Amino acid sequence: MARPRVVETDDGIQGEFNVGIYDQMQRRFRDKGWIETRELLKHEIVHGRALEIGPGPGYLGLEWLRLTEGTALTGLDISADMIAIARRNADEYGVTARAQYVPSTGDRFPFDDNSFDAVFTNGSLHEWSNPQGMFGEMWRALKVGGRVFISDLRRDMIAPVRWFLWLGAHPPEIRPGLKTSINAAYTPAELRSFIVGTPLEGCQVTANLIGVTLFGIKY
Repeated sequence: MARPRVVETDDGIQGEFNVGIYDQMQRRFRDKGWIETRELLKHEIVHGRALEIGPGPGYLGLEWLRLTEGTALTGLDISADMIAIARRNADEYGVTARAQYVPSTGDRFPFDDNSFDAVFTNGSLHEWSNPQGMFGEMWRALKVGGRVFISDLRRDMIAPVRWFLWLGAHPPEIRPGLKTSINAAYTPAELRSFIVGTPLEGCQVTANLIGVTLFGIKY
């Protein structure tokens, strides 16, 4: 049985030091091939205009831009500090013209209905104070035929996996944040229950040892 969930925050990662540490961790993940961009491609998220929720320093979306052609990315993040570093990283990738980052502090996205060919997010679900509201906004912003992809850690991962993640977390300063993120994450069963009665109800929820994933197509 999973331990009780402990709410983390819906303020995002703020502050130059915290953002810098998180960027170091994510850059290391990218260099080791641990960013989930290949999962996006596997789910045929390969064209058009995509919206990324909670991009942080941006590597998931930036790698997606690098591996696709004729695509564009809009990142929506609550943290101005993260937006600043994502813009810097987009410049480093040479994709500034294809990537824009927009601040958002509420459950209502600043986009028209049917604006995006894909909406995706990794590692931010556990921070949302109103998951069902976010699900509705993701679906509203998605075009008919568009694809939605959500992935995050799972709170009910077994102890050896949790310990493996702890040991592998670098720089070490990120470890307290990893612990709070795992404790705030949802189990696969919880995510399946959350989407009932929302536009994402028909989406598929799968899980592995580390995390949980939701995928669906808007018909």
